[in-house]
Formats: sequence, C-alpha cells, structure tokens
Amino acid sequence: MKVENLVKIIGSDFYTGVPDSQLKALCNYLMNTYGIDKKHHIIAANEGNCTALAAGYHLATGKVPVVYMQNSGEGNIINPVASLLNDKVYAIPVVFIIGWRGEPGIHDEPQHIYQGEVTIKLLDDMGIDSFIIGQDTTDEEVENAMKEFQKKLAEGKDVAFVIRKGALVYDEKVIYKNDNTMVREEIIQHIVDKTGEDPIVSTTGKASRELFETRVKNGQSHKYDFLTVGSMGHSSSIALGVAINKPQTKVWCVDGDGAVLMHMGSMALLGSNKPENVVHIIINNGAHETVGGMPTVASSIDLVKIAEGCGYPYAVSVDNFEDLDKELEAAGNRKCLSMIEVKCSIGARADLGRPTTTAIENKNNFMEYLRQI
Repeated sequence: MKVENLVKIIGSDFYTGVPDSQLKALCNYLMNTYGIDKKHHIIAANEGNCTALAAGYHLATGKVPVVYMQNSGEGNIINPVASLLNDKVYAIPVVFIIGWRGEPGIHDEPQHIYQGEVTIKLLDDMGIDSFIIGQDTTDEEVENAMKEFQKKLAEGKDVAFVIRKGALVYDEKVIYKNDNTMVREEIIQHIVDKTGEDPIVSTTGKASRELFETRVKNGQSHKYDFLTVGSMGHSSSIALGVAINKPQTKVWCVDGDGAVLMHMGSMALLGSNKPENVVHIIINNGAHETVGGMPTVASSIDLVKIAEGCGYPYAVSVDNFEDLDKELEAAGNRKCLSMIEVKCSIGARADLGRPTTTAIENKNNFMEYLRQI
C-alpha cells in the first residue's frame, strides 16, 4: 500500500511518534512532506511522550492525532493509554500506527520475538481495536476499516493500524546526514582499545552490533560485553546495577543519543548515586540511525550540561579521536562517575553483521565473567 494513500484515508494533519524501520516509508513521507514541524509532525523522545503530546493536540484542536511507533513501544504507552486516553478517564481519541516487528512466522531478532507474539493481545487488553495491513491489503479494505474506526473515535476510543513487514511503500528517498566526521564503528574500536578487560554494557541497535564485530576482528572474547539488544534507553541503568555490585570494577556504558533521550531519568539516577566506577559514553549522531536515520533532538541540546545538572562529577564532549583517546584514558583512571559525549557521523557499513551468539549465551558468558572478577 502506498503510504500517501494511508495518510489520506486516515485524514489527520498531526503526526507524532518514535521512528521504526518497519514504518520507514511513513517516516520518510512525513520528513519529506513536513520535516520537523510543530503543527504537523514531531518526533518524540519515547512512545508515552508522544501519546501525551497527541492528547494535548486533541485538547487544543478537538481533532484526532496519529501516533506512530514500533510495537516495542507498546510498553511505554500502556500508562497514558490506560490512565489518560481511555474512555473511562478523558476519552481522548488517537489513531496508532504500529510496526509489527517479530510477527509470528516471520524471522526477526530475539528482542522482537515475544513482543511480536503479544502485540495484538496488548492492544486488545488496552481496549484498542486494531486492523492489520499487509502487502496484499487493498486501499478499499483500509478505507472500510477506517469507516469503522471513525465510530470508535467518535466515542473517545483509540484504534490502531498494525503494519506488517513490507506493507507500506514510498517511492521517494530521504538522505540523513550531519557534519560530524567521526564514524561510530571506529569510535567503538577506540573504546575497546582503552577498556581492556573491563565490562561494557552497550545500547540497542548498531552500536552493539559493531561492538560484537570489533571483538571478532580483534580475536577477543565476547564475555566482556552485555549487548542490550532491546530495552532502548535502559543500558545505563543496567550498567549502574552491575557497578553497584562490582564496586572494584570499572564498568563502561556505550549509549546512544536516541536511547538517552528515551529514558533520560536514568541519567538523574546515575548522577544521584554517583558510582565512582562508571563511565557513561554517549555516542551522539543526532539520529535514530538503526531504524532509518530520522533526527533526534540531541543535536540541539547540551548533554554535558544535562549530565552536570544530574550530578555527574565530570562530563565532557569530544569531536575528534585525539581528544577521545585522551578522555578515555583519563576516565579509566578517574575515581568518579564520568560522562563522555562523542559527536558522531550518521552511517554504517552495508555489510555490518549481527551477533552470532544468542541473547541467553551473551547473558551467561557475561555473568560468568563478572563472577570471576
């Protein structure tokens, strides 16, 4: 189905969401049509954030907004759907567009398997009627579904279009780039060179994939690394949990700007606990690159000041490898919580692989290593 047709059928003039590779056609259409426009299109920090933003739009205009997201974001919307949108509370109508990662019978990564199994069930449990759009779904079928949805929306209920892999198409391309020169995979290689045998907790997406391949290239064990393949925004809290219980061990967290923004409260938690053995590295390319490259707001905010405001004793930003190496060396020797923001370009090599170990194997190897140190 052409994404332009879906947008026309829904008939809303306001979209907010968190980008998803399954919804790349929609994301590219919105960027080409609106860009980032306060009146028509806002990329939010997390899915609960955009659900509340959509509620505000409805309160101000009386019109029905659209919230788009990957199905992993269902967990983030449960609270605002149940305690804000629901027709037993404020009866605020919203159309959700949800990318169905991990659909049963379709091969996907381990972090998507269970989420895929419960995607429709969660919508049912939240009282959200859904319609599944696949590659063979016709425009007429979607139009008929929307006619039924209009009745629900008029009652202050919420509805959802669930998008199967490859169901939406968009002919035009969007190129996402910035002016930074440092490449993320090389940044990770420098981090690995400086961290030695210290444990690393890495964030979801390409950063963990590049960390895995760096170990392969170096002929090193993967036991040093916990690859947070899902749970976007939570890797620094995992690192904190490890660090508190391994106080004599330096623990490094390799994070991303989109992940940090998604659950920024984790920085406040780190700053208030001030673990002396944590180094929080935020690789900032100002983009949701793993799911297509749509922008985050991280290019226009000061992560160093945010870290300092959260209580980090030391925070710095670097944009070249000489400074990065110097800061990594100093952080390894420093006995206080440190944050290093690394300004990064957008892009990864086309043949970037995925971890060849299972998530359970990764966990067990990492835990066994932690027991030994």
